[in-house]
Amino acid sequence: MALQLQPPPPAASRDPVTLGDRPGPVTPERPSAAGAPSQAQPLLRPEAQVEEEEEEGEETGVQGARGPGTAEQRRRGWGEAEEGRAEAWGAGAAGSGSPAGGGGRLPQCCPCAAPLARAAARCCHGGTKMAALAYNLGKREINHYFSVRSAKVLALAAVVLLAACHLASRRYRGNDSCEYLLSSGRFLGEKVWQPHSCMMHNYKISEAKNCLVDKYIAFIGDSRIRQLFYSFVKIINPQFKEEGNKHENIPFEDKIASVKVDFLWHPEVNGSMKQCIKVWTEDSAAKPHVIVAGAATWSIKIHNGSNEALSQYKMNITSIAPLLEKLAKTSDVYWVLQDPVYEDLLSENRKMITNEKIDAYNEAAVSILNSSTKNSKSNVKMFSVSKLIAQETIMESLDGLHLPESSRETSAMILMNVYCNKILKPVDGSCCQPRPSLTLIQKLAACFFTFSIVGYIIFYIIHRNRHRKNKPCSDLESGEEKKNITNIPLSPLEILLQSFCKLGLIMAYFYMCDRANLFMKENKFYTHSSFFIPIIYILVLGVFYNESTKETKVLNREQTDEWKGWMQLVILIYHISGASTFLPVYMHIRVLVAAYLFQTGYGHFSYFWIKGDFGIHRVCQVLFRLNFLVVVLCIVMDRPYQFYYFVPLVTVWFMVIYVTLALWPQIIQKKANGNCFWHFGLLLKLAFLLLCICFLAYSQGAFEKIFSLWPLSKCFELQGNVYEWWFRWRLDRYVVFHGMLFAFIYLTLQKHQVLSEGKGEPLFSNKISNFLLFVSVVSFLTYSIWASSCKNKSECNELHPSVSVVQILAFILIRNIPGYARSVYSSFFAWFGRISLELFICQYHIWLAADTRGILVLIPGNPVLNIIISTFIFVCVAHEISQITNDLALIFIPKDNSSLLRRLACIAAFFCGLLVLSSIQDKSRH
Repeated sequence: MALQLQPPPPAASRDPVTLGDRPGPVTPERPSAAGAPSQAQPLLRPEAQVEEEEEEGEETGVQGARGPGTAEQRRRGWGEAEEGRAEAWGAGAAGSGSPAGGGGRLPQCCPCAAPLARAAARCCHGGTKMAALAYNLGKREINHYFSVRSAKVLALAAVVLLAACHLASRRYRGNDSCEYLLSSGRFLGEKVWQPHSCMMHNYKISEAKNCLVDKYIAFIGDSRIRQLFYSFVKIINPQFKEEGNKHENIPFEDKIASVKVDFLWHPEVNGSMKQCIKVWTEDSAAKPHVIVAGAATWSIKIHNGSNEALSQYKMNITSIAPLLEKLAKTSDVYWVLQDPVYEDLLSENRKMITNEKIDAYNEAAVSILNSSTKNSKSNVKMFSVSKLIAQETIMESLDGLHLPESSRETSAMILMNVYCNKILKPVDGSCCQPRPSLTLIQKLAACFFTFSIVGYIIFYIIHRNRHRKNKPCSDLESGEEKKNITNIPLSPLEILLQSFCKLGLIMAYFYMCDRANLFMKENKFYTHSSFFIPIIYILVLGVFYNESTKETKVLNREQTDEWKGWMQLVILIYHISGASTFLPVYMHIRVLVAAYLFQTGYGHFSYFWIKGDFGIHRVCQVLFRLNFLVVVLCIVMDRPYQFYYFVPLVTVWFMVIYVTLALWPQIIQKKANGNCFWHFGLLLKLAFLLLCICFLAYSQGAFEKIFSLWPLSKCFELQGNVYEWWFRWRLDRYVVFHGMLFAFIYLTLQKHQVLSEGKGEPLFSNKISNFLLFVSVVSFLTYSIWASSCKNKSECNELHPSVSVVQILAFILIRNIPGYARSVYSSFFAWFGRISLELFICQYHIWLAADTRGILVLIPGNPVLNIIISTFIFVCVAHEISQITNDLALIFIPKDNSSLLRRLACIAAFFCGLLVLSSIQDKSRH
């Protein structure tokens, strides 16, 4: 069925829909203030103020179109849109914005002048007025040159420049991350090793055995190689003990996993070592899959560090090099360079082993082994990273020669990563992994976006040429060119092509960041300062950028945006800092996720209860805005739908709320006001919902049977089962119900005028307000103390679904009982709250890396600058995707029912085709 494009409805008729489940009370429509942005607003502004509710009684937690006008007008920067208004303010016009954020009023430079005549109140004194005028003109200039549009252009330029630099660097320095893993890195903290440019996976016993099944690994060398052998074996079998004669061969075999690891005692590079290696070249059956060799300290010790010993070492390694090169064609061969020693701790019979001598032997080994092949690069890999590890830890050595156990374990894990990453391909082990090949669906998506970009360019060129032809000629008599007064709106086809063109470029950036191995990735490392210091920064910014709210209702629109904004920023910092390892932080973040779901229950219940709009248009808009970006990412990034777990979670809960309230009998506020019996009926519905939740929570089998049915299984399976989905759903199973119940109680109290929601008024009487504030503070702190004293995650997660609502309700009461608290909000947090859904999803691939396991590195060597640049690009991309989603929602989800049904038929056909392609793709993989 062909897609019929219709022009978007006028701004006044657009029906807002939920984006990211924006809850809020019901408020009448208010006209937006005209004027320049206030002092409290952050410099990075949206292209236009977020739209007001478009129908009287619309829920403030529901987001609509991005303001009136065409798509092109909505994309213009704040400074461009407000230039004329700011100039009018400079001339003394009365409708512009105030530095104090007064909602479009002139600044009151003299508070005491309020009772005076109007002219006197505006005048104050000349210096203050000129200062205010200069401030506002300067602010207008800043906003003109640094709007969201200019920020996005700057972000695009940064992406192009960084991509070009990384591409040139890889061509110049090579694209083999194994070389970086074997040769360079640094310590994060005391024991966590970070390779340069890639991530190292921490292998568990089962993973190591799975990788090394039917493999033979041989370690050949001196006591240092023996230490490495022991650490390597302990990854496979932690109970293996270091015992027996140290100067002899040591075998290890795991018959169940068919893994064989041997240590062969050859402390010097001599004829004995050469003969051992030569046997492997002649007998393919006995040849190891991995060979780890190295020796030098015994040569230095036995010959007392003489130059003749070094010359003999060079001759011996020269004779061995061709044999190693021959083995390296079919096996992995690593030559371990000698680690430095701590000379102060060396015993008297080892004093001749100096770092100067070790460096000389290492230089000889590197020069000879690297030059063993004349026409190509040597296949023998230099294991030089242990030198860097030893430089940091050798002072912890017991004898000055042998490394401490933690350093040996790091070197053994590096060896495991070098060999196993390309076999098991762990998500958080990007070192030594090749770029994943494109799937059939990804190739089709690339073709679609390429055609969209080419189509938009052609359409733009034709449209521009037509505009030039229709451009009015200059007035010959006056010598001035006539100007078009009206802006020609973009056609739906042009909006569609433009949106997909931008989306295609953005998806290319997503793929480059997290699939193409163009940019670097690093492991996370948690410290208290890496989490709490950024929290303090954003708290200061949030407090600084504050404004008066347009209304003082409980959970008004600005307040819920602010709530989602600061929660999302905290969650982002939690993810990038790796704070999940710190249990008290983990438990508080769990409350923030629960608070998002609480708002889902509160906002959707409020909308359906008051509006009574159970039409298919509302449902389709909400589902489209929640799932559009995730569906695109599932296609482009080759990830299952359940991978982005939060979106499936809120989607399912939205459908649960809708079905609960839409099923007969439909009970809405208008009907219930006429008869209190309907309130009882609604409570029965909520009780039945709670009963169903309890049944599914404690009946894992029934839950898995429901979501294992095809095609639901395609959406909710992760790694072949739905257990992860059941676990995620169960963690916050009651909080949506709590949100619905809170909305019902609040709206009932509001309807009966029990609450005092005027500006500056406490929500209840002074005694009740003070009592509730005291209880809320105590409850809030009690939960925090309990969360900080948890022993393990499993115990805390069992209680979390029942007790998380305590801290959520405590926060709501603390935030809303005082009238002055309800009267202000943070515009900084609210700005981020309006794009919280996009921020949460985009972080997976363009801020974090390796599907959130690591950190994206755009600026290597400077973590602070890297975070600043990557965050700036990440926020701009999230904001642009939010606008693209809004524009496409107007086209794909029209209000006309017949057009909507045709669109739904096309969307259904698209998903059917996607399921077929996915099945074909799965069969080809197996």
